Amino acid sequence: MVKNPDISPQHTEPFAADLLRGHTDTIVLGVLRDAESYGFEIYKTIRDATGGAYEIKEATLYATYRRLVKDGLVEASWGDETQGGRRKYYRITDAGRAVYQQNVQHWTATANIINKLLNVKGGTP
Repeated sequence: MVKNPDISPQHTEPFAADLLRGHTDTIVLGVLRDAESYGFEIYKTIRDATGGAYEIKEATLYATYRRLVKDGLVEASWGDETQGGRRKYYRITDAGRAVYQQNVQHWTATANIINKLLNVKGGTP
């Protein structure tokens, strides 16, 4: 098998990681819809939801947490663990729920349009 030297390893993934990165805020808000969670737990939830196929880098996640808190979409508080290190817990706000729902609607509408465009002239999305 001949490999194309112009294709980097990131382009051999079966999905477009760049598209997912653009939705990190929405993905984190989605994880927090049901219960508050701490940083590493959110990371594991995202990783496990994809069967390990996609992981968000720690630096990206912590920048996302700071941005979501600054924008009032998530609230943060320190846990009172009796053992181990202290954990910062994140909880979605009502504004965060509204943004999550709006972003999911936008994504669904966009995906429908892209699927239709890819299906032009008999292509299969």
